[in-house]
Amino acid sequence: MVALGVLLHLIGGFAAGSFYLPLKGIRQWSWESGWLFNGFFSWIVAPVVIGVFTVPLLGSTLMDAPPIALFWTFVFGVLWGIGGLTFGLSVRYLGLSLGYAVVLGFCAAFGTLIPAIHDGTIGALLTTLPGWVVLAGIGVCLLGIGLCGYAGHLKEAGLTREEEEKQEFRVGKGLVVAGFSGVMSACMAFAFAAGKPIAETAAENGTQPIWVNSAVLVVILIGGFVTNAVWCGYLMVRNQSWRDFTNTSSPLSRNYALAALAGVTWYLQFMFYGMGSTKMGAYDFTSWTLHMSFIIITSNLWSLYLREWQGAGKRTTGILVAGILVITLSTVLIGLGNYLQATAVAS
Repeated sequence: MVALGVLLHLIGGFAAGSFYLPLKGIRQWSWESGWLFNGFFSWIVAPVVIGVFTVPLLGSTLMDAPPIALFWTFVFGVLWGIGGLTFGLSVRYLGLSLGYAVVLGFCAAFGTLIPAIHDGTIGALLTTLPGWVVLAGIGVCLLGIGLCGYAGHLKEAGLTREEEEKQEFRVGKGLVVAGFSGVMSACMAFAFAAGKPIAETAAENGTQPIWVNSAVLVVILIGGFVTNAVWCGYLMVRNQSWRDFTNTSSPLSRNYALAALAGVTWYLQFMFYGMGSTKMGAYDFTSWTLHMSFIIITSNLWSLYLREWQGAGKRTTGILVAGILVITLSTVLIGLGNYLQATAVAS
């Protein structure tokens, strides 16, 4: 059972670490055109299709759910959508390996601290052994982000102006955007908490426990799509890039297919994460750690394949690898702290 859970988390992490790859293959489209069409499949098509097949009476479930739950789930989805939007920009400015590592590092740190501040349990982090372990994990995480940022600075310093423009590598701008993305991405946890009544309604309508969050994701991701559609729409009007969708001088069919593939792949991370967490049993506390670790590993394997850091020098690459390993260690420490806390409560 646990082995199956780990496998499902591996698949989900692979999907999350790979979804941006098809977007890099889009040609003669602006960034906002590819991102919006990708988002349409990520946040509208895929969740609705999966919801229809896994949640009996999906429409009735959403209509029967408490309106206040729908409202706050949607609102937190809108806020989380800002994190998703800025995540895309982070990868654009930092590349796959550095972008994923920094964003996920910030996400792990803020995703732990913000809920604790919100629900008043921050004091436990400061006065208990499990809390100290979690705080140590956050400190290690920030150290890893610092190492990755320093490696990015060294890489940027070694680029020629022509290479810098071609790669769109912007370490300063990327780190700021990544930090903001990490803060806003924590809103996903609040969205799921607000959506519990929706999940309960889905269960009452005959949905299997493994799929109840499919109904919640429909509401969350509609909110996320609204945020991204507004921003991308603004860029399209400003840059007149809305013409990309009918520009026959570009490989239209290829671009549409790649953006749709990226969107569906992105959604699969949530589907497999939700399935995997139900199979971990007493080891469910490791779910988030496994998910984060598999994403970081996958994105860096793709980075090696794409030779993003080729020519950066052994010292720079070594610092990057050290930073990524430190961030991975931090997710383990945070997971360990959560496990110790759960064990203390159970006893």
